Amino acid sequence: MRRAVCPGSFDPITNGHLDIIARASKLYDVVHVAVMINQSKKGLFEIDERIELIRQVTADFGNVEVEAFHGLLVDFCKQRDIPAIVKGLRAVSDFDYELQMAQMNNGLSGVETLFVPTNPTYSFLSSSLVKEVAAWGGDVAHLLPPVVHAALVERLGEK
Repeated sequence: MRRAVCPGSFDPITNGHLDIIARASKLYDVVHVAVMINQSKKGLFEIDERIELIRQVTADFGNVEVEAFHGLLVDFCKQRDIPAIVKGLRAVSDFDYELQMAQMNNGLSGVETLFVPTNPTYSFLSSSLVKEVAAWGGDVAHLLPPVVHAALVERLGEK
């Protein structure tokens, strides 16, 4: 069985993230989406909320498993016998950082990293940018799955 992981914080998941996960789901039998827990960051959405949103927007793929993970990504991979990490690249600046991470991960565990060029429609897109624009009243509906957009609008309305 061919398995891969798409890691990230997904706070919240964007159409750019979803595009990479969808493309990976066509190449692998099982795609694990690892919602990485970073204790030093306070997210807009709690980990359980992110997991639920990701499960909703990936349900139609049929081969995506979503769970939280705290620690090294290579440990997540080892525990689940996952030989590959799939990462989207938006720009050259992403490549510089991601190449270092890929080389470190491979050196630690032998896990391979596959880079997928981001769809040009989403090349500028990040969760942070979406949250910032939405917080100032900008329209980000076209950048998020509808259920995620609704959750974002609701959450920002609570603040």
